[in-house]
Amino acid sequence: MSGSPMMKVKCHAPTGTARVSSVDVFLIGVPKAGTTWLSNILNQHPEICLSDPKEPNFVATHKGTFARDEREPDWSKYGDFFSGGGLKMDASVHTFSCPIAPHRIKSNFPHARFILCLREPVSRAVSHWNMVRSTGEDHGNGRDWGDFEGAWSDESLRVVSMYGTSMRNWLDHFDLSRFVIIDSSRMRGDPMSVVREVEGFLGIDEWGYDVNMDRHANTSSSNRKTTVVGSFVMFVFSLIPRFVKSPIVKFLQRRDWNIYRLPVLSSEEEYVPIGDQHYFACGEELCDELALFGSLTGFDHSDWEGQIRERIGDGSESGSE
Repeated sequence: MSGSPMMKVKCHAPTGTARVSSVDVFLIGVPKAGTTWLSNILNQHPEICLSDPKEPNFVATHKGTFARDEREPDWSKYGDFFSGGGLKMDASVHTFSCPIAPHRIKSNFPHARFILCLREPVSRAVSHWNMVRSTGEDHGNGRDWGDFEGAWSDESLRVVSMYGTSMRNWLDHFDLSRFVIIDSSRMRGDPMSVVREVEGFLGIDEWGYDVNMDRHANTSSSNRKTTVVGSFVMFVFSLIPRFVKSPIVKFLQRRDWNIYRLPVLSSEEEYVPIGDQHYFACGEELCDELALFGSLTGFDHSDWEGQIRERIGDGSESGSE
C-alpha cells in the first residue's frame, strides 16, 4: 500500500545506553554515486531508521577518503546513532572499500542486507578528485591532489575505485542475494524505479516520496573549501550535544539550507571537467576491475566499459562476463 508524503516522526531514545541489537541495512558504495540522495529519500519512509549522522563511519576502518583507524569499534556505542523504529540503516559509503568491514558486519549482524551504489568508475574518480580539491581535504591530510595523475597514484583514491576487488572480499562473507546493486545514473533517469526496487529488496511498503534530485543530492556546487570563519563555526557547532543540534540540522535539511555555502564560511575551487587524460590515467586498470566485478555479480558493465574504451582508443570488444 502506498503511503502519503508526510513528515516522518521519530521517537528519540537516550544515548549511551546499550549495544544495538541489530543493524539491518548498510547503504554502501563509492563517493559521488548517489548515496546521499538515496539515503535522504529512504529516510522519509516510516519503516526506515537512518543513522544520525548519515555516515557514522563506525564499523569500517576507512573513516573517509583519507582517515583510517584499525582499532576495534566500541560496539556498545553503536546504538547512539539510531533512534526510533523500523529497519536500522547505516549509510557510511566508505564501508564498501574497507577490507575488514565484511568480517565485522558478518560477526555482529549476519543477516544484514546491502544497497550497493556504483557509478562509471572513471567519471566517478574524477568527480571524487574534484570534490577533495574543492574542500581542501587533501592538504588537510598532508597530500597534494593538484593533478589527477598524482592523485590516482594515492591509495586513498584508487581503493574506492576497485569495484571487483572489494566485491570479492564481501562475497567471501555474504551471499550475493544479500545485495542490490544500483547504477547511479538510474537515480537521475528514473528515480522512482530505483526506490521501488529498493523497497522490494527490503520488503517494505511503497511510500510517497519527495524525490527532487537537486534538493537531496550532494552536488559539486555544494563541495566548497571551508574558510577560517567556517572552521570556527564548525568547531563551535561540534561542541553542541547531538540531542540539541539534531532538530536544528533536520529543520535546515528539510528546507535545503546549507549555511556553509555562505561566502564568509566557504569558497569554491575551480572544477576540472573530465577529459581524455583522465581516462588514459586509469581507464585500462578500471576496465579490469569491471570485468572482475561482472564475473562475480553478473552485473552488466558493458556500457561503462564501452565508454571507457572509446575514450582510450581501445577497439577491443567489451561486455559483461
